[in-house]
Amino acid sequence: MIKKLFFLMLFILSTLKINAQDTSAYEIQRAKINALLAQRSANFGQYDASLNARTGIFGFQTKRDIKNSNEILRQIALNDNDIFKELKILLDYKDLQVEQVKTAVNSNSESILNYRKTIKGLQDQNEGLSNYLEKAESASSIAHIFMFVFLICCAILAYVLYNKNKKLKQYEKASI
Repeated sequence: MIKKLFFLMLFILSTLKINAQDTSAYEIQRAKINALLAQRSANFGQYDASLNARTGIFGFQTKRDIKNSNEILRQIALNDNDIFKELKILLDYKDLQVEQVKTAVNSNSESILNYRKTIKGLQDQNEGLSNYLEKAESASSIAHIFMFVFLICCAILAYVLYNKNKKLKQYEKASI
């Protein structure tokens, strides 16, 4: 029983350690995504500024302005792809955590069922031992009664033999 409790505590502590590692990895992943989102926001601000940039003659956009805007837009698209990859990893962490919780629940449910079976077995054994003790006590009481009756019979027999021996000695003295 103590071994089972020790192993249960060991399992819980190892699960907590794994969960702590998963939680820190999850938080690191969230920080990456937040950094990528901040970078995307900054890039989008640059893109908006580049669209308004008109360095050409008479306030028109030049090819260079358009290329610069397109390059910033391309960087935003690449950043979006990185965000999607990191979000996929984050969702995988969440799925892993859900699976770990399900596994822990199943394991704990099995442990609880096993403990219930063990407790039921111990209760049955305790009940059987209690019944055995009651029978042994009643048998002991009966044995004490028989011993008491035997001692009384022995005392009566000893008294009868003593009286018979005494009468026999008187009879022998009287016959001499």
